[in-house]
Amino acid sequence: MALTQNNRKVLFWGIVSLVILGLLTRFVYLLVWSPNTQFEDQQVIYIPTGADQAVFMERVAPYLKNPSSFERFVGLRGGWEVIKPGKFTLIESMSNLALLRKFRQGSETVRVVFNNQDRLELLAARVATQIEADSLSLINAWTDPRFLAEKQLTKDQVLAVFLPNSYEFFWNTDAVTFRDRMWSYYEAYWTDERKQLAQQLGLTPIEVAALAAVVHKETVKPEERSRVAGVYINRLNIGMKLQADPTVIFAIKHQSNDFDQVIKRVFHKDLTIDSPFNTYRYKGVPPGLIAMPDLSAIEAVLHPEQHNYLFFVADPKKPGYHRFSTHYGQHINQSKSYTRWVDRLGIQR
Repeated sequence: MALTQNNRKVLFWGIVSLVILGLLTRFVYLLVWSPNTQFEDQQVIYIPTGADQAVFMERVAPYLKNPSSFERFVGLRGGWEVIKPGKFTLIESMSNLALLRKFRQGSETVRVVFNNQDRLELLAARVATQIEADSLSLINAWTDPRFLAEKQLTKDQVLAVFLPNSYEFFWNTDAVTFRDRMWSYYEAYWTDERKQLAQQLGLTPIEVAALAAVVHKETVKPEERSRVAGVYINRLNIGMKLQADPTVIFAIKHQSNDFDQVIKRVFHKDLTIDSPFNTYRYKGVPPGLIAMPDLSAIEAVLHPEQHNYLFFVADPKKPGYHRFSTHYGQHINQSKSYTRWVDRLGIQR
């Protein structure tokens, strides 16, 4: 049976509609659901705070098969204001829809780790490799006079706020947010129990940290730190100067502003350096931290070993450990043995 002209028109436009629908369906599929990444496994991308469309695409485009397709899709789905800064882990075969959802969710967290960075500058450099904030903004936030005044800290004491550990932060954390979070961790660490232990020793939490820094520098052996801490507590209790070599080394570096110099040996002439950190000249705990102490060193100060030792010197027969004594005469003999040992090693500085 022959088709009428009207039927032929209906059939024609039906076919045209199907073709258009098919093309439209393909277009939508390619735009929305088709895989649009060109890497294997996964790729981490960092989008800086305040990034505009150009900066964003500069970071993302190298990993897309069809960057313009993604740009069109974002424009259709709310524009670039929905894109958030931060760290994003993309996986292979992600579609434009999956990509946009990822960038809308906001930054993933990163694990910030630091330990034994002895100065604020070194700590800032270390942290800046792990979050968006740069080292200068971190230093400025940590030494902000208003922050120091509010927390009753000096610049030499602010290192005590940063307890060596592992922390979770969003990558796009700014310097002030990072500082304030670290202060909250510091407050959480200093429980009423720890504050009471410090008070029983006649120390403030900051003084505990400052003394722990000395203990940390005196011995690398965690199992020996409570004994060393006990020596210093005994000295403080009888009004004796701490006479800690690490404070002299710090004073020399601090005075010369040369913290890269290597000092392995302290001489008698060094003991006279006029610095508030020199515990051979000034009584009490140093006015600030000479290093970032391990938590083990802080706990060693809070739980010092109970003994009568007042002196100690490095043990040549057990590198890393020390010989302890209760009397100065015994200490002198042990010190001579140590001096002969370092002379044989040829250590002159």
